[in-house]
Order: sequence, then C-alpha cells, then structure tokens
Amino acid sequence: MTEKPPVDDVNDDDIEVGPPREWAAGVPGVLHSMEPAIKQLGLARTVKLMTSLNQKDGFDCMSCAWPDPNHRKVAEFCENGAKAVTWEANPVLVPDSFWAEHSIDDLLEKSEYWLGMQGRLTTPVHKPIGSDHYEPVSWERAFEIIGDRLNSLDSPDEASFYTSGRTSNEAAFEYQLFVRAFGTNNLPDCSNMCHESTGAAMGETVGVGKSTIAYDDFEQADLIIVLGQNPGTNHPRMLTALEDAKGNGAAIVAVNPLPEAGLRRYKNPQLPRGIVGRGTNIADQFVQIRLGGDMALLQAVAKRVLAAEDAAPGTVLDHAFLAEHTVGLDAFREHIAKVDDDEVLLATGITSAEIDELAERYISAERVIITWAMGITQHRKAVDTIKEIINLLLLRGNIGRPGAGASPIRGHSNVQGDRTMGIWEQMSDQFLDALQREFRFDPPREHGVDALKGIKAMQEGRIKFWMGMGGNLVAAISDTQLAEAAMRGTEMTVQVSTKLNRSHAVVGAEALILPTLGRTEIDVQKSGPQFVSVEDTVCSVHGSHGQVPPVAPDLLSEVAIVSRLARVTLRDRADLEIDWQAFEDDYDTLRDHISRVVPGFERYSERVRSRDGFVLPNGPRDSRTFDTAAGKAMITVNELEHVERPAGRLLLQTLRSHDQYNTTIYSLNDRYRGIKKGREVVFINPDDLAELGLVDGQRVDVFTEWTDDVERVLRDYRVVAYPTARGCAAAYFPEANVLVPLDSASIGSNTPVSKAVLVRVVPAAVPATV
Repeated sequence: MTEKPPVDDVNDDDIEVGPPREWAAGVPGVLHSMEPAIKQLGLARTVKLMTSLNQKDGFDCMSCAWPDPNHRKVAEFCENGAKAVTWEANPVLVPDSFWAEHSIDDLLEKSEYWLGMQGRLTTPVHKPIGSDHYEPVSWERAFEIIGDRLNSLDSPDEASFYTSGRTSNEAAFEYQLFVRAFGTNNLPDCSNMCHESTGAAMGETVGVGKSTIAYDDFEQADLIIVLGQNPGTNHPRMLTALEDAKGNGAAIVAVNPLPEAGLRRYKNPQLPRGIVGRGTNIADQFVQIRLGGDMALLQAVAKRVLAAEDAAPGTVLDHAFLAEHTVGLDAFREHIAKVDDDEVLLATGITSAEIDELAERYISAERVIITWAMGITQHRKAVDTIKEIINLLLLRGNIGRPGAGASPIRGHSNVQGDRTMGIWEQMSDQFLDALQREFRFDPPREHGVDALKGIKAMQEGRIKFWMGMGGNLVAAISDTQLAEAAMRGTEMTVQVSTKLNRSHAVVGAEALILPTLGRTEIDVQKSGPQFVSVEDTVCSVHGSHGQVPPVAPDLLSEVAIVSRLARVTLRDRADLEIDWQAFEDDYDTLRDHISRVVPGFERYSERVRSRDGFVLPNGPRDSRTFDTAAGKAMITVNELEHVERPAGRLLLQTLRSHDQYNTTIYSLNDRYRGIKKGREVVFINPDDLAELGLVDGQRVDVFTEWTDDVERVLRDYRVVAYPTARGCAAAYFPEANVLVPLDSASIGSNTPVSKAVLVRVVPAAVPATV
C-alpha cells in the first residue's frame, strides 16, 4: 500500500533550528531515504527500483552525474538519489479534475514543495488565451496548437527552446535537430546557469570543457582539493570516492565558506565503521575562505610553488611537461611575482600560514586532482578563477597522467551529455557542418540566446514563444521578479514535465504542459522496448533502462514528444527529408545518426549496449594533446579583482538544502545544517550578527546592493547564527534568486553571479506572519 506524501505548506514560524551536524550519511541517511520510498512506493516497487538504480542493466540516477565504479555495490545510490526516484516514481497522479479546481493564480500561491507533491502529470493540458485555468486536451490537439503558433511567428528567432539536464542523449540530439531545422540556434540550457564558466575557461586553456580524469583517478591521487562544493548534499556518492582515496593515502583539502558535514566526517552506511564506528575523517585541511576569494588563494599558492622552484631549481616544476605541452609560463611568472600578499589576505579572509600549508601539500604531492562545482562557477570572475585552477595544475604536470587532473562536478544527470549532443546556442561550425552533411539541410549559423539573454529578449518582445524540455527556468534563473514578468510577456509557453513546478504557474498568454515518461519507466515503441543513454561527469556514456511500467498509459517519451511536434510543425517543409517517425519507432535510428555527427560516438548503437558503456575521447587526459588556439595548454595571466565589502554589508551565496535537488524540494528540512520545517532563513556568522546589531532568531529583511533602482528583497527571514566565514551569509536557492540581478553575470560565460552577492540585512519592516 502506497501513501501520498504530506503536501501542506509549513508556516515559517514553525522553523526549528539545531546545531549543524559533524558528520554525514550513516544509519540516518539510510532511514531518511528508505522510509519515504517504502511508504510512497510500496515495498516491491522500492526494491525493484533501488536495486536497479545506477546498475549496469538498470537506469541512471536523475539527481546527479556522478560516475559509476566498475565494481558496483548492490545499493549503488545515495540518499538524494533514493529521494529523486521516490519523487518521480510515486504512483500518485494529478487527476483531470485538478485543473478545474486550481486556477493559475491559485498555483502561484503554492510553494515548490506543494506543487511537486501533487503527483505525476499524465494528461496534456492547455491554458487558452484569456483563461486562468489549464484544460485537458488530446495529444493531437496539443501538437496542433503548438505547431500553429510556431508557424505564425515572423521569424524562427522569435522562439526559444530550453533544455534541462535530465534529458537523455537521444532526446537532446533530436530536440536540437528539430530546433535547427525550424531555423534558430536559440537553445539555452541549464549549463548556462551552472558550468558555463567551466566550459569557457577549460575550452580556452586545455581545449575541452570537461573533466580530464577518469573515475579510477580518485583512488590514485595523492592530494584532492575540493573547491566550492558540498558533496554531502549535492552528490553524496562522491564521499565514497573520497573515502577510498583516503584509504589509499590521499590527503584532502576542502575550500569553502561553510563547514559542510560531508567534508568533515563520512559514515559510509555500507561499511561496518559507518554503522557502529566513527566513519572516515574526510578533510585533512579546511580552508574557510571568504566568498570571492578563491582566485586570490590559487594565485597565492602558485606564487609559493614558483618561489619553491626558485629556491631549489629543477625540483618543483615539471619542466619537461611545461616545455613540450604548454605556452605562457614566462608571462605567468612575471605576473604572479607581483601578486600583493596583503590583497590576498584581504580577499581570502584566511592566514598566510593556511596558504603555506596548502601550498606545501600541493608541492609535495605527485598526483593532484582539483575538483569544483558552483561555488566556483557562479562568481563574476569565475572564468578567470577556473583558469587559475588550470594554471596551478599545469605547473607540476597534473593533467594527463593517472591520479591527476581537473574535475568539474556536474550536478544534473545528463547536462554534460546534452551539450555534447548539440544543446548549445553557440555550437561550432564543425558540428553544424556535420549536421548539414547528415540531414541535407543548412542549419542556422548565427549564435542564439543563452538563458540570461533569452529573458532579456522576452522583456524586449523579441522572444514570443518559449519551450522547456524539463526544468524549472523561472525558479532556477536569477532576478526572479524580472524573469517572471518577462515570461508572462510571451505569447506561448510550453513545458515538457513529469511534475508541477513554479514555471507552470508563470506562463505566457497561452500555455501548455506536456507530460512525459520518467527515467524509471519502461519505454515501449513500435520496434519494442527502448533505452536511452547519458554521459556522466567523467565522459563515460552508458545506457539507462526503465524498470517499471508507466504510471499512466498515455504518457509519451521525450523522444516521441519531439518527433510528433516536429512532424506537425515542419510538415510543409518540402526541403526537409528527416524521418521523424523513424526516430520515435526505434531509438537506434537516432543513435546511428549521432554516430555520424558527433565525434567519439562511432558505432554508438553497438558500443552503448556494452554493460560498461564507453568512454569518450579526451585529448588532455588520453594523450596530453590540447585543441587550443596555440595547439598547447595555455598558462594564462588573469588580473585579480577581489569583491569589496563595505562596512555594514555582507556577501551572500545561494545554496541548496540537503532535502533538495536543484529547484525540487523533497522536504522542508536541511538535516546537516540543523534546519527543520522551513526554508526562509539566512545563515550569518555570530560575530557579524553582533557587528550588525542583530541576534540569532531575529526576523530580518535582506536587500541587494546593486547599481539600479530596482528593489530586490527577501522579507521577513529568520536569522540563524552559523559558523560561515566572516563577512559572508547564505540563503536557500531558488528562493534567494530574487536577490541576484539579471545583469550580474560572470565575465566570459554570462552565468548568473549567485555567489558573493552584496546585501544589506536589517530588522524586518513587518512582524512575522501569524
């Protein structure tokens, strides 16, 4: 017997605050993942799904892109993966009567938590112009409405097609093919808001915007530096890799403004010491850096590396590697020598002794991995900061050998694969040429809009149609009020979704929701059962096979939805000879086309059927070849620019709670940070509270300090005294996105600057809601 999860919103007066945890996972992790699963899915469904999750003949987790080891355990999933499966596979359905009972305005008043817990979407729905309600419609009618609207546009560039990271390789390739056949490169995606800075920096410096390591490199490393990420919450299976590395003698350094439980101590629930023992102490050094100080720290460490080389010539730098594979060392030496030590200490908020310790660890380690996530990528100088990561690795040859390399950690399940498949507004001419040869049409060449530029184009009336293949853009993107107003100004919005979210209530004059199969569900088409594939964060491609029947008989897969929409929209295009029906009937047809368009996917249909899948070629990793403008890895000069913090102001970062996957809220608790029954909190260092004249538990308003006259504010939030770095604060994403100005973007990547947001925190202007 399954249960519907609780859906009532909790008044934030009910928030309970306790001390942050000193360790992660253990028995509580098992209980918090399995109890909801059994209650909501039933025992048989739970066992079937959890024993198939991340297994070689099973389905790939939809909550992150962490790679899978070759020798997998029976339970090859983490707490958040179990929650994601429970959330998607719950057989509770949204009934057709729901749409008459709930208007758009009513849905706007509900929280993300409430919306997501209503159940699976099973019927296409349409909000006509002038109506405040969605109405169930047939699939045929839904595609006709969308196709007619697209064909009524004055230009294909008046449409924008967004993609989330849950979309499979096959659906992503077909989606971008449809969009380009329609005539536009307006293909923004979730990468625009997370790892775009990584792609920009690594693409320029080493020629590939992806990880340069394989999974097994973690256990061969001497030192792993974890920058700006919280694996205990966002990708907990990484803790097992870190634990294994520790067991092989590796040292681990955590660099973060907040102490995170998972990087303190990990109690692996699959090992005896994780059940009855203390577990494993993860971080050998915790560098509690000030927000925005990472670039200064990296330059300071590089300065010490070069000084050590000067003191003992020929013993520190990898001169053979540098001479054969890099350019730019001399200019870098000259620049780093001028780095101001006092400015470094001001920017980082740490001591010289802490930097000395980190530098000594780096110098003494033969094999070093530096790994990072959005704590690095969402700063104004994020691209330059990542270039400094590459600089530091190159100095000692820590790219292209076992146990060493650059390891950006993707958060979505297939965000990296989607980009490989062509989901990008700036795909190269080489990709577009291959697309042209394969399908005999000329794809558009002018670059399209990214996520931020797309919102601005909506504001200006240049984007009139918006479609989302999954995701929750209006919640995920910055400057919430402005973004929502822009979305409401469109003529039509269309969303392919499994469950309700905020974006379904912030719509254009006309709107549709198209329900789709989940990753967990069996997908049967004309040629028989189908499977899809994904690419993980270390460039491994493998199959994902649904395990349980769909929750409703009329659900369509993403591939089928794109195929049918393309057939309707492009039916009058005599110049196109694309067999969209064949794609829907047999996904191998799609994979055969991909094998001839995307490098590294030769014999795709055959190789992806291997139980281990296959690994994509990677020049820096495989052969120390670098596809850059110089033909070598580029050591770059980047000007340090630390974030100023005027007196009485704080630097705020947005972050996720433990019971959360991107914008999906599984519960109102954040167990590791000691928060229960609410999310409207702001974490501030106790010394900063005293300086600001505030006290723990006080209600406050949080205002953004920005250059325009727009008021961006979180009202009536509760202060939580928390051991974050001095001068820094934190609040939950996506609620705190309202504080991030749309024009505040990373230089070189146009990623929203959701870290180091300058804010003013004052006593609340209104009393707490009763």
